[in-house]
Amino acid sequence: MDLPGYVALTRASGLLKEMQSVANNIANVSTTGYRREGVVFAEMVQALPAEGGSVAMTAARGRFTDELQGALVETGGTLDLAIEGEGFFTVMTPAGERLTRAGAFTRNADGEVVDPAGNRLLDEGGGPIVIPFEARHVGVASDGTLSVNGEPAAKIGLVTVEDRTKLTREGGTLFSADGAVPLFDGRIVQGFLEQSNVNPVAEMARMIEVQRAYEYGQKLSDGEDERIRLVVRTLGARP
Repeated sequence: MDLPGYVALTRASGLLKEMQSVANNIANVSTTGYRREGVVFAEMVQALPAEGGSVAMTAARGRFTDELQGALVETGGTLDLAIEGEGFFTVMTPAGERLTRAGAFTRNADGEVVDPAGNRLLDEGGGPIVIPFEARHVGVASDGTLSVNGEPAAKIGLVTVEDRTKLTREGGTLFSADGAVPLFDGRIVQGFLEQSNVNPVAEMARMIEVQRAYEYGQKLSDGEDERIRLVVRTLGARP
């Protein structure tokens, strides 16, 4: 493959990853606590033997998460919780502790507070939160204190990640992080859920842009292929 072919290939590869990111955002436009994902591109420029000449190639080097908070929608659910401002809930998954903004919790058969996937919500000490089924009233204060029948029973643990480069998306609304620390001034709102922060109109517009860019790159590849074929035919026709 010649140089223009490699340039077109890196362009197509990067646009493919961008399209996958956009499609994932659109698919999660209604997912509680989902945060929009984007792709970070890097450009590599190398000098050519010709004076003043250079070639640039691109690569999708990483992904970033949009930190913009989604809208808080009132549901009235006792265990529907939203974080206003910074912070994450901590849940225990089969792979270990993970962070999430999705606060649609329920109780399992043991009375433990869990997310839709069955992952247990953890308190500030890293233990599960249990609510007896005979509880008549369950309240959650803004500081995360959970009370049962008017008596404090647990305190929901909120954490933050000061170095966002250590926050890694693991799919959906779950994140893993090195260096998560307790968040003491976080605010929890009971009876609300944070919606996805994806703007569907903006994502659809971006999808069209990526598609057009890919088509342009394909035309470049087709034109280069035709040029090479023409050179081969011309040279082959010479006596």
